[in-house]
Amino acid sequence: MRVLIAEDQVLLRDGLTRMLTAYGFDVVATVADGTGLAERLVEVRPDIAVVDVRMPPTFTDEGLRAAIAARQQVQGLPVLVLSQYVERLYARELLADRAGAVGYLLKDRVGDVRQFVAALRQVAAGGTVIDPDVVARLLHGRDALTELTPREQDVLRLMAEGHSNAAVAEKLVITEKSVSNLINALFAKLGLPPSTSHHRRVLAVLAYLDDRDR
Repeated sequence: MRVLIAEDQVLLRDGLTRMLTAYGFDVVATVADGTGLAERLVEVRPDIAVVDVRMPPTFTDEGLRAAIAARQQVQGLPVLVLSQYVERLYARELLADRAGAVGYLLKDRVGDVRQFVAALRQVAAGGTVIDPDVVARLLHGRDALTELTPREQDVLRLMAEGHSNAAVAEKLVITEKSVSNLINALFAKLGLPPSTSHHRRVLAVLAYLDDRDR
């Protein structure tokens, strides 16, 4: 699997390169600056890109902007964004194109190598991975939560973390049919009808995010 790493901190960049190489990934490019990153992503078209949100020259949101710009040119280009802090706006913008193959993880998660590698593979396969702490921030204190039962909140949290229905059922010790019923119920409460063009699991998180920012 071909990987592009965009990270300005040399120790983390080299550490990621060594770690992913050890796990059989092919690190085809590393980038230390946000300038020209979007063009580099489109040029290389990696199977997965690991991109820091804040990069030189301004250390604001160069990495995120480059990832969004590249995905506008190559829809579904797999990108896993790393951030030092929980930024709801960053998560919303990254997920806004609803094309899948995106991830948002806090840098602390890199320390759990197996979890991080699993997240990379999931995003590369077209899935969506959101850091549990980001999910908690998205859900905490929202008026919309009052319309969901505690069990529906549990299901949404696990679903947003990237778990399949089977995994959710296992964690909550209920049947997959019960999980499916709970998911349909929370989709209805969030006003997300069936669609062949949108990923309702992602839209559920976006609905929470948009509601809170109003």
